[in-house]
Amino acid sequence: MTATKPVGTPIPADVPQPAPGATPPRTPLIARAAAELVGTAALVAVVVGSGIQATKLTQDVALQLLANSTATVFGLGVLIVLLGPVSGAHFNPAVTLAEWWAARRGGAGVNAREVAVYVPSQIAGAIAGAILADAMFGEPLVKWSTHDRSAGNLLLGEVVATAGLILLIFGLARTDRLRFAPVAVASYIGAAYWFTSSTSFANPAVTIGRAFTDTFAGIAPASVPGFIGMQLIGAVVGLALVAVIFMHGKTDSGTPSA
Repeated sequence: MTATKPVGTPIPADVPQPAPGATPPRTPLIARAAAELVGTAALVAVVVGSGIQATKLTQDVALQLLANSTATVFGLGVLIVLLGPVSGAHFNPAVTLAEWWAARRGGAGVNAREVAVYVPSQIAGAIAGAILADAMFGEPLVKWSTHDRSAGNLLLGEVVATAGLILLIFGLARTDRLRFAPVAVASYIGAAYWFTSSTSFANPAVTIGRAFTDTFAGIAPASVPGFIGMQLIGAVVGLALVAVIFMHGKTDSGTPSA
């Protein structure tokens, strides 16, 4: 247990205090980058590793997908709880870029320098996670996937999956309910495994990482650009939906309401 100061204990006058309303100190950028790298690596290891395990245990594709999605739900929820307080637990360039755009429009979020650190960390982590999963199951460490996912209906599935993810995350932020993110985001991804034709990659870094493994969760390198393009389009659609659904009202005097 961590020690806490008893309620009502006076703060010594010589201890510097932040100005009222000031933004609290942020975790050092190197720590946030490490959290994004490790978190994305762990997420991809869960996705790829559970896919390999599922194919070893059963030939039933429905059961394979059930095992894969269940492991992803629990793994993602745990990672968000663990690393959310450090980096925000993006693990996803689409989320990072959407947050940067929101910050440019006056919201809270990462700046351009942080984006330049987060995104490479996420991509490197995703590749490392795929290699780690292959290593754990005795697969070739790097073997390009042959799983073609270039069909138009799969690309549409990625737009839907990513738009829904962005709508959920930023909708929770707009309504001050981000405390529910671990359960809500993990549950959404688990559901999207089943209701989208693409099984909801919804993440450019994870898409790149999954190209490095020729297993159940893989994606052929030739299919990667299309998936990433659709994910970025989905992020734009998601932000547009957030702006429309969660727009701020105005009082009778014309000033924005709280």
